[in-house]
Amino acid sequence: MSRQNYYVARRLRQRRQVDEALILELVRRERQVQPRLGGRKLLHLLHADLTEAGVSVGRDRFFELLAQHALLVVPKPGTPHTTNSRHSLPVFHNLLAGMTPRAPNEAWVSDLTYIRTDEGFLYAALITDAYSRKIVGSHIGDSLEAEGCLLALDQALSELPKGKQPLHHSDRGCQYCCHAYVERLQARGLAISMTESLHCYENAMAERVNGILKQEYEMDRTFRTKARAKAAFLQAVCLYNHRRPHLMLNYRFPADVHAEAA
Repeated sequence: MSRQNYYVARRLRQRRQVDEALILELVRRERQVQPRLGGRKLLHLLHADLTEAGVSVGRDRFFELLAQHALLVVPKPGTPHTTNSRHSLPVFHNLLAGMTPRAPNEAWVSDLTYIRTDEGFLYAALITDAYSRKIVGSHIGDSLEAEGCLLALDQALSELPKGKQPLHHSDRGCQYCCHAYVERLQARGLAISMTESLHCYENAMAERVNGILKQEYEMDRTFRTKARAKAAFLQAVCLYNHRRPHLMLNYRFPADVHAEAA
């Protein structure tokens, strides 16, 4: 094998390992909420996340991975159950639909996205003001749990003017439905809104911000290290807020519109 072919093969193996680590992380996350959901349903449920992260996996390989890591559901004996002690996480109606914000801090939209590195995936949580388009809260970290979303929320809340209580909109991901996140919103008096059926369309603004960071600021590339990816993410958020003219704002900067209107 030539030196070039050796390094190409090594990079492919490394990418596959990173991809499989994300698949397992997503499966374990969903298992916390639905521990006995079947493999086919799991693969269907995770398809959007995997597609966004640029990960492709077939059904056979998916089941092989689950088997290798003891994540296949073992059938239970046929015993009757009279109660369901496993409570679902809270979900809320879409209150953003039809709403047109007239000023900053009337509505926030939230989403979580994936950043690929040779050392594994990072998870970026974003909260964007629906009027000014400014990213008011952000965090990038190693965990897919709610912690990163909570840190982004804390940042947004720390800069929220006194007396303001924006509507908080998100999809129904378990990070946003978990009790800790919901309780944090309720403690500050923020109304909660979530997508109900057409998740991508019902959270289009948050999805658009993710797309801008990836397409215009190259957050969709594979970084060599997590440290480089984190630095690039922080720079991208800063440039988006302070240096990117926004068409919907008559080519003004989101941070300027947010500050002046507030």
